[in-house]
Amino acid sequence: MATKNLSERDQKHLWHPLTQHKLHSKMLAITKAKGAVLWDENGKEYVDGIASWYTSMYGHCNPYITGKVTEQMQTLDQVVFSGFTHEPAVQLSEALIEILPKNQQKLFFSDNGSTATEIGLKMALQYHFNKGEKRNTLVAFEEGFHGDTFGAMSVSGLSVYNGPFEEFFIQVARIPVPDGSNDQEVYEQLESLIEKENIAGFIYEPLVQGAAAMKMHHAKGLCRLLRLCSEHDVITIADEVMTGFGKTGSYFASDHMLNKPDVICMSKALTAGLVPMAITSCTQKVYDAFYSDDIAKGLFHGHTYTANPLACSAALAGIELLRSKEIQDNITRIIRSHQAFDEQIKHHKKVASTRQCGIIYALDLNVKMDRYGNLRDRLFDHFMKHGVFLRPLGNTIYILAPYIITDQQLRHIYDAIEAALELV
Repeated sequence: MATKNLSERDQKHLWHPLTQHKLHSKMLAITKAKGAVLWDENGKEYVDGIASWYTSMYGHCNPYITGKVTEQMQTLDQVVFSGFTHEPAVQLSEALIEILPKNQQKLFFSDNGSTATEIGLKMALQYHFNKGEKRNTLVAFEEGFHGDTFGAMSVSGLSVYNGPFEEFFIQVARIPVPDGSNDQEVYEQLESLIEKENIAGFIYEPLVQGAAAMKMHHAKGLCRLLRLCSEHDVITIADEVMTGFGKTGSYFASDHMLNKPDVICMSKALTAGLVPMAITSCTQKVYDAFYSDDIAKGLFHGHTYTANPLACSAALAGIELLRSKEIQDNITRIIRSHQAFDEQIKHHKKVASTRQCGIIYALDLNVKMDRYGNLRDRLFDHFMKHGVFLRPLGNTIYILAPYIITDQQLRHIYDAIEAALELV
C-alpha cells in the first residue's frame, strides 16, 4: 500500500485552530520555509504575505537567529525561572528596556500572546486589590481581540470566538475606537464610565485591531484616553502582541502616543517566529504595588517554560536585527511600496476602502462577505493557487509580510490581489 502523504496522515489525529473540520478537513502540508517563502509537500512555493501570523518578521529560518539559538542550546536549554535566573533572560531584559517606551521598568515572562494579556489584566486588577481598593471592571475597545484564555476572551469583543463562554466572563465595559470623527464622544463615554463604575484597567490594541480586520484608529484620540486613565489611576494595558517590534513604523505602536501605557503585552515577533514566548512589561508604579512584606501581594502566576533560555536567545537576536540599518531600511522600503500600490488600486471599483499603518496594509472589497464563508474561502484558494499566502478576514485583504521580503515578492502579492478583484 502506498504511503499516505502528510495531509492525509494529519486527518487521523490532529485538531487544528480556528477550524470546523467537517467543512475543512484537509490541511496543506508545509515541509520547508526560508526567507519569505513556504514550500508544500509537492514542492509548490508560496510567498508568506502575513509572516505566519505576524511572527517571522526577519524571515523563516534566519541564519543569524538560528545560529544564536543553536549556540545557546549547547550550554543551557531550560531551567525553572522561579528562584533561578540566567544570562539570556538578563541580557534580554537589558536589550528590551532600551527599545520599550521609557516608562517601562519590569518584565514578566510567559508563553504566548493570550497569557501576556492575561497577566496584564491580573496586574491591573491586583494592583488595586493590593492597595485596598475594590475595582472589578475593565474597559476595552469594541471589536478588540486579546486572546483565547478566559481573561483575554472577556475583554475581546468578537463573538465568533467567544460565544459559548460569555456567561463566564469577568466584568467588561466597551467603548468605540477613536477614529478622528468621534474622539470627543469616545472620551466622554470613557469619562462617564470612570465616574460611575469601579474601573481597574483599560486594555487596547494600539492603532491597529488585528482580528477586527486590521481596523485602524488615531493616535491623538487614543492618547487623550490614556491621559484620562492616568488621571484616575486606571491601569492602561497596551496589547502589542501584533503591533510590536517595528510593524507600525516604530519599535512599538505606543511610540506614536505622548502618553504611555502602564503595561505592555508582547509575543509573536518577540522571538522572531522561532519558538513560543511572551513578555508583559510594566512601570515601576505597577510593580511597587506588588512589592511587599506580605507574600500574598505577590503576582502568583507562572508557566513551566517561563523565560526559556532558547526563546530568550531568539528574542535577543531578533532585537539586534530589528535595530540594524538593513532592517530599518527594509521597513521604510515596504512602507513606500505599499503606498505606491495603494495609489494604484484605491480607486478600483471593487475596492471600498484602503488603509495603512507602517508595513500593515489592508483593503476592503466592495462586497458583503461572511468572516468565514464560501467567498472568503474562494479568495483564500485564489491566493494559494497564485503562490501567495494571505488570510482574508471577511471582505478585508491585508498584507503583513516579513521585513526581508523582496520587491519582486511584494509585486507578486500585489498582482495576486489585483487578480482577486476580478473574482468578486
